[in-house]
Amino acid sequence: MTKTAIVTGAARGIGLATTKLFLAEGRRVAMIDRDAEALAEASEALDGVVPILCDVSDPDQVTTMIAEAKLKLGRIDALVNNAGVADFGPLEETDFARWRRVMATNLDGVFLCTQACIPHLRETKGAIVNIASISGLRASTLRVSYGTSKAAVIQLTMQQAAELGEHGIRANVVAPGPVRTKLAIAVHTQDIIDAYHDALPLNRYGTEDEIGNVIVFLCSDKASYVTGQTIASDGGFEATGVGLPALRR
Repeated sequence: MTKTAIVTGAARGIGLATTKLFLAEGRRVAMIDRDAEALAEASEALDGVVPILCDVSDPDQVTTMIAEAKLKLGRIDALVNNAGVADFGPLEETDFARWRRVMATNLDGVFLCTQACIPHLRETKGAIVNIASISGLRASTLRVSYGTSKAAVIQLTMQQAAELGEHGIRANVVAPGPVRTKLAIAVHTQDIIDAYHDALPLNRYGTEDEIGNVIVFLCSDKASYVTGQTIASDGGFEATGVGLPALRR
């Protein structure tokens, strides 16, 4: 019996790292992304994957994608709702169109993919892992839409765990802190990098694989009694609050 997983936002970053980790443990993976070129490039060198183009904010596309994934994989054991968009800006400059663009992918996408997948996860007593963010656990400037969407994902996951547990389906959240992705390195100035290092008890960014390992664990039988939980994979960022880095020197 070969287990499977669906990973959204799989063409790069945490989604791609998670896909590779699933493959390494023998799973087959449906790689979902809306960027056709990036998806083709990422999936080309990987054995055991099914690339499917899909915008998770579109209900019709999601319905078609889940059906295709089930057909090609044969079964669905795990759903990783990783697809998301980042949009940082002041509250007063966040108009409704900007707000909705973030919510459509970050929140609606999680709802739509999960709902479409429930019948198949019920068959396998499968697992759902939703990717939130440390920004969903603690407020920060410039993150009104992003942080709110991720906080909503955490609450949605608890609803999923409460309602789906009787079917043997588990639902958990991973809330990454600062991660050394290509995007983060491109947009974070040295001052920001230094500030994060000072604020993190582990004094460093996380890696995509470190986040992926937590996701894969939560989808595994090793986490068979874990549901409704939020795991902050963040180098201790959530635990320390604002803190005074100068006092640690």
